[in-house]
Amino acid sequence: MSLSPTLTGLDRPELRKAMEEIVDSGFAGVQLRVHDERGEWAGSAGVRKLGESAEPPTNGHFRIGSTTKTFTATVVLRLVAEGKIGLDSPADDYLPEFGLDRRITVRMLLQHTSGLFNHTGEYYDDGTVAPGIPWQGQEYVDHQFHTYQPEKLVRLALSKPARFEPGTDWSYSNTNYVLAKLLIEEVTGRSLAEETQRLILRPLGLSGTVVPGASPEIPEPHAHGYYRYEHAGQWKVVDVTRFNVSWISAAGDMISTTEDLHTFFSALMSGKLLPDTLLAEMRTAHPKLGYGLGLFVEETDGGTICHHNGGFFGWAALMYSTPDGGKTLTASLTTGDAELDFAATAEAFQKARQRLIREVFRGRQAEPTHEAAESAQ
Repeated sequence: MSLSPTLTGLDRPELRKAMEEIVDSGFAGVQLRVHDERGEWAGSAGVRKLGESAEPPTNGHFRIGSTTKTFTATVVLRLVAEGKIGLDSPADDYLPEFGLDRRITVRMLLQHTSGLFNHTGEYYDDGTVAPGIPWQGQEYVDHQFHTYQPEKLVRLALSKPARFEPGTDWSYSNTNYVLAKLLIEEVTGRSLAEETQRLILRPLGLSGTVVPGASPEIPEPHAHGYYRYEHAGQWKVVDVTRFNVSWISAAGDMISTTEDLHTFFSALMSGKLLPDTLLAEMRTAHPKLGYGLGLFVEETDGGTICHHNGGFFGWAALMYSTPDGGKTLTASLTTGDAELDFAATAEAFQKARQRLIREVFRGRQAEPTHEAAESAQ
């Protein structure tokens, strides 16, 4: 294992040790960036690519998975501020072609209280699974470069029973954010990529952040992510660095860097992107797992932290901040050929995030959020 911290101030041996532990738990590589009262610190550990010794670049691009949802929600709320969208208006007003339940509001999409079936599959409390699009195994790999149209993802979800009546419960559904993308494009007449550039990326100078659409490419420099799975009685390891992630759409398709995620989340939390009233709405959490509008709000022994992690096979991302944006932690984890199944990967991710949060925010975390399992999807 190799370590290559890039320091702007004192060395942080506790952070280097945390990265070592993450790699030792089975991850191929990790890059970490912390901004706090001691300044900025960035480092990496592990390997950039299997079979090579070079560590991940500390300025590397990576797939951020469901951290994308915070960007998507911010674009929607900026359009609310511009008077183009009503937060509590029926989503059906903007997207009548789907025949959505009129009780489903824009707010419910952003907070996962719509009850809509998750197009990537549903896991029920009794242990049963209702499949959606292929998201694991050989079928997932076979669709590595397949382009999914967002409208078809929504129609797949709408062909399945809703989980609950709109607004009566909470359940994480990627379909909500596919609808948010279509809503943005309907009211603006521009693509989500264009609106994200206009409202977030260009004003903040986020040159390392990409809305890839159906492109499988990822800008250099970057580490590699791998997917290990069993097929026909044999274990296989596939490089999933180049991947068409249109299957997740605006619920998790973006690419970024630890520096860009820091700049974005710090600006968002400190009020530079949204009016105070809408930022307060964003941080008003549903009592079930503490989800606001596109982010989690978590109480720890060290105080309140806001975050949205994400990932799927090969990749995981961490994005944390204090409510004022003054202290942030952003990171990327890549999986390799370690013998970890889905549950083991989720457990390793949960331990990694707990270790880092304890070191940076000095607080014991509350109950695990949905993100621990979701990062392994």
